[in-house]
Amino acid sequence: MVALPVRVDWRRNLAALWLAEFTAILGFSFAFPFLPLFLHRELHVPSGSQLAFWTGISASVTGLSLAATSPLWGALADRYGRKPMLIRAMVGGGIAVGLMGLSQNVLQLTGLRFLQGAASGTVAAATALVASETPTPNMAWSLGVVSSAIALGGAVGPALGGAAAEVFGLRVVFIVGGILLVLATVPVLMVVRESRGRLRQRRDARVLDVLRAARPGTVASLAVLVVAELLLQSSYTSAQQLVGLRVLQLSPLNAPTLTGIAFGAAGVVTAFAGVTYSRAVRLSGYRLLTTTAALVLAIAIAGAALSPSIVPLIASFVAGSLMYGALIPALTSMVGLETPASVQATVYGVSSGAVALGFGFGPLTGGLIASSSVGVMGGLVVSASVALALTLLLGLRAREPVPVRPILPVR
Repeated sequence: MVALPVRVDWRRNLAALWLAEFTAILGFSFAFPFLPLFLHRELHVPSGSQLAFWTGISASVTGLSLAATSPLWGALADRYGRKPMLIRAMVGGGIAVGLMGLSQNVLQLTGLRFLQGAASGTVAAATALVASETPTPNMAWSLGVVSSAIALGGAVGPALGGAAAEVFGLRVVFIVGGILLVLATVPVLMVVRESRGRLRQRRDARVLDVLRAARPGTVASLAVLVVAELLLQSSYTSAQQLVGLRVLQLSPLNAPTLTGIAFGAAGVVTAFAGVTYSRAVRLSGYRLLTTTAALVLAIAIAGAALSPSIVPLIASFVAGSLMYGALIPALTSMVGLETPASVQATVYGVSSGAVALGFGFGPLTGGLIASSSVGVMGGLVVSASVALALTLLLGLRAREPVPVRPILPVR
């Protein structure tokens, strides 16, 4: 008996994936900003150079393990489907995050952070699923919507996590974060559908052959975008960790609340940028938008390095987060527009690996620099320099994707 093809409503998929990614990132961000505090208060790592070192190490191993496994998960998604990979990432990440609340020393926490990276990767899986099921003219808008879910989850998570940490303690924050990640599978299981016909086509696709047969220069253009994503993530995640350490330096008694406020405000503006950036793209194009945003990001991180008090520090971090919120979906859209649909999950897997590598190297280098004689402010200067290198790469080497006529979503 021949199975009937699955009819996919991409708008219904998008709504369910928005909720799923919001819940998943809420779970991650419920705990992640408080990693330095957890190391200091629960695992008794002394403040100063030791805390900066272990903050960088424990934050970086997640990205490094995710970078190693993302291409594998992407290839499996092209072969067996994006939906199973998304469910796997949410469940695996949830178990790892929840177990962190039970860790008794810094080595256990670091090991669990490594396992979290190897098992998770919800953003890449959701992005590939949206890109493959959404009509090309709607891709920029749809990926911006997904990015807004990620950013909004990143905004609400720290605020709720900070409040929960004050009342229930930091260990509960990690356990609840794990539970939220597992709950994120509910809308995926109940609502999301994937086209079986496209899945059959993907099984026979050879990635390099498909890319070479596409628009001339596609492989080189994708290489530039992958490196750009690595630099962006390295710069921003390093700044995130260093801002958390700087808040702890400037106001140790109110650090949980102020950290929650800083990351919450950053998440709000990141979500706003994710939803609205496509309007700016229609006016300026991708290349000009991304180059300008990268330059402002570099200036904002440099401003954070020079901030002598909490208010300008948070203001600079929020300004940089606004630019980050536009850059993430813009670069993701550029990758999607350059890549044929039959191999998008594989390419997004490589892209996610680059993002994860930046997520690993950023906190690692930031923590190592902050633990040296130059301190946290020196680490922020290095982060700003990486953002400046991103600006030059995009301005000199990126190319404009083939324009498509946008189709307004049906209300």
